[in-house]
Amino acid sequence: MSSALIIDGHPDARSLTAELARRYAAAHGDARVLALRDLDFDPSLRFGYRQRMELEPDLVDAKRALAEAQTVVVFTPPWWGSVPALLKGFFDRALLPQQEYRYSKLGMPEGLLTAANGRLFLLADTPWFLTPFTGLPAQTHVARGTMRFCGIRSVRTHRMLGVKDASPERIASWLSRTEALGRRDGLRDHGRGAASQAIAAEAASSSVVATS
Repeated sequence: MSSALIIDGHPDARSLTAELARRYAAAHGDARVLALRDLDFDPSLRFGYRQRMELEPDLVDAKRALAEAQTVVVFTPPWWGSVPALLKGFFDRALLPQQEYRYSKLGMPEGLLTAANGRLFLLADTPWFLTPFTGLPAQTHVARGTMRFCGIRSVRTHRMLGVKDASPERIASWLSRTEALGRRDGLRDHGRGAASQAIAAEAASSSVVATS
């Protein structure tokens, strides 16, 4: 299983969002891109939490990847103050109580995902100078209300604003920056993976009893 899971929440494979997700994954070196538009699942939580819906095979696979990832990265545009229905539906269906999160006896949420690191890439047509008035509620929704809520301990947000009017040079700088972050995270994740394998090997060797 790949050490990093990249969730592409844009419905359009030709979007800049999708291209950034691909660039990050390629630079990382051990990342899987989960393009939600290619998954076969019902994005509607039809019974709320009153009745469980049977998980489609693509969701079972996605939940397994989430559980095993060391790093989780979400790429999405903010639409109408939130995220595309495709991504919201994925959160609704894939992140379930007693599986990705639970509540303590005192009613406090406890995240169950074990990823140590996460990133959120937000791409918006809104220019930066309007954000003090419009805000970016999607950032709070995804970074704090979803990723951290489900246990991802450290989530960093990267905002790329004014996409519609961005110059080719500006877009190129975003692509380069994303690739650099992917390489950096890949080095970190590869190191952690090697350390985990070394610890497991040491534990296995220490359990061997020498006999004559």
